[in-house]
Amino acid sequence: MITLFNIWHFVVFAFIGILFIIGVVATLKQPDKKLQLSLLISISLVAALVLGFSIIAVDKYTKVVNVYQVENKRLLSIEKIIYTGIVKNEGNYEIGKVTLEVKLVNKGHVTGNVKAGSFFKASGFFDFFFGESDRSASYRPQTIVKEFVVAQNLKPGEAKAFRVYFDYPPYFRSVANFTKVTGH
Repeated sequence: MITLFNIWHFVVFAFIGILFIIGVVATLKQPDKKLQLSLLISISLVAALVLGFSIIAVDKYTKVVNVYQVENKRLLSIEKIIYTGIVKNEGNYEIGKVTLEVKLVNKGHVTGNVKAGSFFKASGFFDFFFGESDRSASYRPQTIVKEFVVAQNLKPGEAKAFRVYFDYPPYFRSVANFTKVTGH
């Protein structure tokens, strides 16, 4: 079972729902009938916007997850990189899905080791004549971002080990890696 909402989400839903109902009742009591439709649309849009921001805010403060002992190992024989570690729910509420984001940045462009062609991807006029596949074969991204679901239904205080792997670009030389974990 994936838990998207906790008790605080339902409290926010109820509060915004009550404000929405009060706004609709006040709008329907409006003597000018021409303004009722525009007021109802405005109230609905404001309620939806506040609800969206409220869900994000409640998630940020109730779903706290951290990652520990992150290690990476490059397997040269199969050109993959493996990340291992432990994710732990440090909040007071269950987390439905824990996502690990791994970002690899080739530091070769900082030292001037990468040609300018690696950053510029031709498009537009020349693609009409040469085709996109002819030009994009030489394009090599210098930043790679991968996301993995490493845990589901993590109870408060519970920790879970993970292992993820993906293809390692062979043209990367000096790599900076960044990991970030989020709970949903």
